[in-house]
Amino acid sequence: MTLSTALKTGDLSALPSRRDEDWRWTDLRGLLKVLPPVAPAHDGEVPAGPFAGLADAETLFVNGRRAGASDVASGVVALRFVALADKASQGASHALVVKPGESLVLLESHEGRAGAYVSDVALDIAVGEGASLERIVLVDDEAEAVNVVTAEVALAPGAKFAQTVLTSGARRQRIETRVRHPGAHAEVRLDGAYLLDAQRHADLTSVVTHGGLDGVTSQLTKGMVTDQARGVFQGRIVVEKGADQTDARMGHHALILSDKAEIDAKPELLIFADDVSCAHGNTIGALDDEVLFYAKQRGIPEADAKAMLTVAFVGEVIERIEHEGARAVAAAWVARKLGSDA
Repeated sequence: MTLSTALKTGDLSALPSRRDEDWRWTDLRGLLKVLPPVAPAHDGEVPAGPFAGLADAETLFVNGRRAGASDVASGVVALRFVALADKASQGASHALVVKPGESLVLLESHEGRAGAYVSDVALDIAVGEGASLERIVLVDDEAEAVNVVTAEVALAPGAKFAQTVLTSGARRQRIETRVRHPGAHAEVRLDGAYLLDAQRHADLTSVVTHGGLDGVTSQLTKGMVTDQARGVFQGRIVVEKGADQTDARMGHHALILSDKAEIDAKPELLIFADDVSCAHGNTIGALDDEVLFYAKQRGIPEADAKAMLTVAFVGEVIERIEHEGARAVAAAWVARKLGSDA
């Protein structure tokens, strides 16, 4: 059951619902009673993306259609998905292969420049033996949009895959990453940050399946919800039989800044091997009242103090971004979303 199937066939029964365990907090069938018409082609100019000036090459999708493409699979590449049609549906798919021994930085952006659209993006990523890929994903949807982004990632022995997802949510939004980890000294870093206000919803779901010896996974997700927003974190690390000496760590930590906001978290470790080192942590709380009081005594308005503290809280995720230019863009995005100059 997927949104992409529903968009292709028009069959709303193909949409996932709360009856599907992995979708119980991101119900699409109960939300979408009718699918909007397919977005028209766009022949005009497209505004620059958030990573403008940082990439050696760019692949662009507008309203679900490929508008420009590059065959470059090393260096720094921008991958943009832009919605420019109101109340329209769009679907796109893209495959990316990083050849053995190569290195790639993927600056991926999902740009909502229209209202109430429905979007589905499917990515198929393969990282070759000894290759490395850093994927930075900035999702800036319009408030009434519905957007699902799914990445299937396959790693070869000795590959390195690092990912950071940054999102401010939408009416319904799900960003899902599924990694096939071979062990064999391959390494995965899987990070995310969500900053949600109003009635925005973001679902960060991931599955990492360790299938062989000597694999490493490190995962850190941080979030903030306020007003009537809802954040969802589902992280699953599977260590299959025979995947001994796996080292897997998962952490999800979030702030709730409103009585009407909600966070649903489900971290999971499924371990079928013996000689492993695995752990997960999950904390959800509020900002420290004593620190806010101290800031107020120093003449800092409460709203500014909350923004500064939240920027610092999320900062750990931002600092793990390896590409310097992308890290600066991410830090500026966080500060802007929180109304801080930090």
